[in-house]
Amino acid sequence: MTILPNTIIPKWLRRVGKVLVLGTILLFPATSCREILEPEPVDLLVDEFVLNEPADVQPVRLGLYNAFRGMGSPIIIAGDFTADFIQHNGTFTVYNELGNKQITSANAAAAALWGAIYNTVYMANFIEERLGSVAGVPEATRKLVLAEARFLRGFAYFIGAYTFGGIPRVTTTNVATNRNIPRASREDILQAVLADYQAALVDLPNTAQDRITAKTFATKNAVRAALARFYLYQQDWTKAEQFATEVISSGQQTLPPAFADVILTENDDETILEAAYANNASDDPGTGTFGLNNVLVGRREVIPSNKVILELISAPAGERRQTISFSSDQQRGNDNGWTVRKYGAPDDANNNIHIFRLAEMYLIRAEARARLGRITGSNSAQADINILRTRAKAPTVTLTTQENALLVIENERVYELAFEGHRWYDLKRTGRLQAVMQAFSPNWNQKYELWPIPQSEVQRNPALSGAQNPGY
Repeated sequence: MTILPNTIIPKWLRRVGKVLVLGTILLFPATSCREILEPEPVDLLVDEFVLNEPADVQPVRLGLYNAFRGMGSPIIIAGDFTADFIQHNGTFTVYNELGNKQITSANAAAAALWGAIYNTVYMANFIEERLGSVAGVPEATRKLVLAEARFLRGFAYFIGAYTFGGIPRVTTTNVATNRNIPRASREDILQAVLADYQAALVDLPNTAQDRITAKTFATKNAVRAALARFYLYQQDWTKAEQFATEVISSGQQTLPPAFADVILTENDDETILEAAYANNASDDPGTGTFGLNNVLVGRREVIPSNKVILELISAPAGERRQTISFSSDQQRGNDNGWTVRKYGAPDDANNNIHIFRLAEMYLIRAEARARLGRITGSNSAQADINILRTRAKAPTVTLTTQENALLVIENERVYELAFEGHRWYDLKRTGRLQAVMQAFSPNWNQKYELWPIPQSEVQRNPALSGAQNPGY
């Protein structure tokens, strides 16, 4: 998927005959997102997706979520494989480049994430342009689907801005317009993200009666969580604390008593939003070149770095060290025998990908409070960190200075969020990327502050010629 003529429209939206849409197909009544029907999600064979009558709304809505799910694995790869959590152990060029810190503009993971971002943007634009003119759609459904589209478009652009920097801002589905779009500034993209989030917050539901739809479809807490992360990255500590607190105080999510639930189950109690997949090989994100279970477990293309292993097993991570496991059967050659456990095979019940969960909100609030000077006492960084440590059955911490608190929080984010796609983004936003990565890899280069715009995009879009990120 690119933003260019032949690829701006996802294949399954083009009017070119029957195409197979691989995805989680959850069939809903036209006026509600609360029901999930049996049987298990299946693939959908259709002639085309159109948006001309009320019956078209739900298939298009599902197409939006299908596009969004495409970002799941590439976000993890960007956030953790670019940084210091993995080392290369296989034969795929894409992971050799990431593991050995020799990333090129032809990197397939960069192209996959770019494509998923613009798939999502396109679907959101499609809905925004056409939904208002479809007669007979209940107003509640119209507001809901439009809010979902705006939220997921905002999230896609947020990831794009912090992965690639300034990127084209596509505001239409018109092919002629989309043939030649230059990069917008990162600031302009982020303003659009904020506008989409704020609009979505008004009309999304607090929750859904069904447990699964409440965690795999957007809710107000998903937007609040996104806003908490948005303002954390913007260093607006007051608003980051505000939105994290709104999520925590809502009571919609709770911390499971065992950290293993986060690793081994889908739709656990603390999930705010997951990218959901069917438990079958055709849809599972554990299979294929970018399948996390295939890459991390099956083929072992990448393995946990010795650095992150030591951090998880030697530090006060508590039960969070269960994120990785060791087998002497795997230990040979350059293979250290360690494996990431967070993502399952097609027949496992942990193949969904966390987008937002409650523990991140505690970590965001802790960092915001530390930055605001509230280190100890009630409503402090220390109190939030110790909530997570207690859940993980790790020793509680006594913070001292702001500098000490921020270092502890950085480490807690490693223990709690390892292999959920945060590390590279965290090091960038805190200004720690160069120091940490230069110590980790002799091949590290400052250009890896950003991923390259995929070379295929530069070749197709005249407006991107000469606009590649520095160093690529």
